[in-house]
Amino acid sequence: MEKSVAIRIFESLSSGIRLDIYRLLVKRGLEGMVSGQIASALDLPPNNTSFHLKAMTQTGLLSVEQEGRFQRYRANIPLMLDLIGYLTEECCAGHPEHCVDLRAASPCAESVLPPLSSTPQES
Repeated sequence: MEKSVAIRIFESLSSGIRLDIYRLLVKRGLEGMVSGQIASALDLPPNNTSFHLKAMTQTGLLSVEQEGRFQRYRANIPLMLDLIGYLTEECCAGHPEHCVDLRAASPCAESVLPPLSSTPQES
């Protein structure tokens, strides 16, 4: 991931409303939600919600799919995982195998943490 992309993502998520929207859509997974459902769930005015959804879609944080007269939004989880990888790729001076204690203390699922080594693991 390029630094400029990471900056745009962080700028987009610096709004508390956008952060709430993203977290809500992460919870919904592949099902996603239409904008009216998002507005209702977060007690937001529909026009305010549309403004934030458009900005987040332009950044790539959300995908949108037309369903009749509604638009269904989904969180772009692969992009967020790329961002997490970008932030942690130099963990322990490029030696993430030294970060075992940090990993053990993390509440994150193992699948979202960076690999412990740069070599592919055998199955």
